[in-house]
Amino acid sequence: MKRVFLAYAGLLAFAGTAAAADLSAPYYKAPAYAPAYSWTGFYIGVNGGGGLGRSTWDSAGSFDVSGGFVGGTVGYNYQIGQVVLGAEGDIDWTDLNGKTTTLTCLPGCSVGNSWLATVRGRVGYAADRFLPYVTGGAAFGNINGSSPGLVGASTSNAGWTLGAGIEFAIAGRWSAKTEYLFVDLGRFNCGPNCGGGFTDNVSFNANILRAGVNYRF
Repeated sequence: MKRVFLAYAGLLAFAGTAAAADLSAPYYKAPAYAPAYSWTGFYIGVNGGGGLGRSTWDSAGSFDVSGGFVGGTVGYNYQIGQVVLGAEGDIDWTDLNGKTTTLTCLPGCSVGNSWLATVRGRVGYAADRFLPYVTGGAAFGNINGSSPGLVGASTSNAGWTLGAGIEFAIAGRWSAKTEYLFVDLGRFNCGPNCGGGFTDNVSFNANILRAGVNYRF
């Protein structure tokens, strides 16, 4: 009986020591769970950049166009798992111009684009705050054809656009993006007013590289 009592007393002493050690040990709070970033919602933003492209005339051949632009953006995203589906529209003031001088257009044939808009779908794959995406849809803009001494001609055309980009959530509701688009506004008949001939068709396309900042609601 004495041995049993001593063993029991020893067990109580050990338990008390272990409890005291637990009480004196530092307490570490588990880190709070940070939910994954959500891309769902409306947004507005600004964008700007530059473009390089080509214009082709029946009479004067092809020549380069280049320039810059700045404008605004509006859109909406809906995230399903890591897939982000979206729709985006933008309109930009542009200064994309080019000129060539050939035997068939000695005064010089010039082309310009002063505004450009797109309405596109977007499909992206979200890695938390990082969103690479592809995009495509309709493009709208004007094409101005002219030659010194002639009236010139202008039209607003509808075409298509296709591209890709990367968007990154910066802080809070803000995100930044870089984007490439190929834009083709088709062609129009400039007639004799452009300097090339009575059936002078003028086309316009551009490779656009731009950056933007969006604010999400």
